[in-house]
Amino acid sequence: MIALFLSSFLAATFFPAQSELGLVYLVTNYPEDLVALIAVASVGNTLGSVVNWAIGLGLIRFARPAEHSGKASKWYIKAQHWYEKYGYWSLLISWAPLVGDPVTLVAGVFREPLWRFFLLVAIAKTVRYIVVAAIALQFI
Repeated sequence: MIALFLSSFLAATFFPAQSELGLVYLVTNYPEDLVALIAVASVGNTLGSVVNWAIGLGLIRFARPAEHSGKASKWYIKAQHWYEKYGYWSLLISWAPLVGDPVTLVAGVFREPLWRFFLLVAIAKTVRYIVVAAIALQFI
């Protein structure tokens, strides 16, 4: 279970890792531990996303318009328009490959409250792992 937690945690950060295969392996070999396996993967993945959120909080000082110049970096302006359009509901796609990690980072940049961030990301990640586990159960 420690390996599942670590792979889930790392998979939610910008490090190249994936956790679904580990979950599938464990679910098919230990179906009696289904709830615990989903919980461990979900908690690990959600906490990994909190790391991205925290990095986003730190990035804001480098990306925001400087008081004296009024200029913002190009990625900040793009992210701001995107986040203004979709807002915190975009965190429900935090489970998705390629876009999930940037969404969690942008939420930190725009100072999404941690409680709401955690709640929406935890829902998204847990639903994903439930679906993966349900598919895996079809192969036992």
